Amino acid sequence: MNPAVLLRRLLHTIPTLVGIVVIVFVLLRVVPGDPVAMMIPPEATPADVARLREFYGLDKSIPGQFAVYVGNLAVGDFGTSITLRQPVLGLVLGRLPATLELAVTAIIMATVVGMLLALVSIYTRSRWLTAVIDGFNSLALAIPEFLWGLLLILAFGVLLPLLPISGRFDPSQNATFTTDFYLTESIVTGHFGVALELLQHLLLPAVTLALPLMAIIARVLRSSLQSVMTQDYIGFVRVHGFGKLHILLRYALPNALLPTFTVTSTHFVFLVGGTVLVELIFAYPGIGNMLYAAAVNRDLPLIEGVTLIFAILFVLFNLLIDLTYAFIDPRMRH
Repeated sequence: MNPAVLLRRLLHTIPTLVGIVVIVFVLLRVVPGDPVAMMIPPEATPADVARLREFYGLDKSIPGQFAVYVGNLAVGDFGTSITLRQPVLGLVLGRLPATLELAVTAIIMATVVGMLLALVSIYTRSRWLTAVIDGFNSLALAIPEFLWGLLLILAFGVLLPLLPISGRFDPSQNATFTTDFYLTESIVTGHFGVALELLQHLLLPAVTLALPLMAIIARVLRSSLQSVMTQDYIGFVRVHGFGKLHILLRYALPNALLPTFTVTSTHFVFLVGGTVLVELIFAYPGIGNMLYAAAVNRDLPLIEGVTLIFAILFVLFNLLIDLTYAFIDPRMRH
């Protein structure tokens, strides 16, 4: 990508982030509910309430609070959580790796299985197999993610108790980590037993997130493959005696991947921000679970911090997708 174009894209992200900060900040303060009232004991006096409001800066007007908040953001201070009484940035960055590992695992599963379903459908050209795949795709898209999660818990946690249905790691396991990327660290350091334990806890929430995207990828890729297989160059390759599988994988698949990449990359961005319900169902200690708890407790600094981190990730992922597009398709570099 042209460096000038890249710089322009980076500059365009600034108004986006500023707009998100303003909207979230104002909305949280005009919505009914007092965060201080949810943290004080019943015997607290009006003077105690006033001191707490002053301590968290809630005694100022909304413009005054916003000026203080922006000033703190400028020096990297996201504030202090009202309920947990810890720095917001540390809390968010401590939970973010769990959510990223969950989202990446889900996207890998969805991509691999979705591509496999599309390739099998095109290669076999079997009517009954295509009908089965179409039925599975329709079912995966028709059932909401939270319902898939409940069904998987019932199937593999209750009826066939094969997999853990909550948490990220068995606390009885004697394992220590130097980073919050538990799965990545255990694989890199060669602790495959620990990695297997983590994957067992990760499997059900990852499948829950992957099922709808899996169906979308299968449909988009199959449609692209059907279009590519009718092109003249595919017929030219056929007359040279190449096998059907070789033609499909070597010539058709690379030219059909761009639309699939578009769908997959776009959904990955929303997948990271859409893990709230899934993390809540499986008691998975990610950033989505923390956001829900913050919303219930009206923890304004924590909600603002999580939202801003999500916004930054959204912008960075979109920029990375554009750079990858430019690498894949030279026409997009200018």
